[in-house]
Amino acid sequence: MNSSSTPSARLRLLAVGNTLSLLLVISYLLCIGFGILVPDQMRMYEAWAPLLPGFEWLTWRGFLIGLVETYLYGWYIAILFVVLYHWFSKTPKE
Repeated sequence: MNSSSTPSARLRLLAVGNTLSLLLVISYLLCIGFGILVPDQMRMYEAWAPLLPGFEWLTWRGFLIGLVETYLYGWYIAILFVVLYHWFSKTPKE
C-alpha cells in the first residue's frame, strides 16, 4: 500500500485540546512548585506574570487565575493548531 492511498489521520480537537491544556497546567504547577522550593535560584513567576493577566505570586487568587488561564491557553493553541492542520493537510482533488 503506498502513502497516496492511505487516508490522512484526522486530529480530534477534544484530545488535542485536553492534551495541550494539561501540558501547560502541569508545566505551570511545576514552575510554581520549583519557585516555592528554590526561590533564590529561579524566579519563574517573572516569566508567568506577563503572560497571565491577574496572576499574583503566592496568593490563592493569583494561583487559581494562573491555573485557569494556562488551561485556556492550551485550548486556544489546540483550536488554532487543529483548524490549521486540517486546512493544510487537505489533499487536492484529482
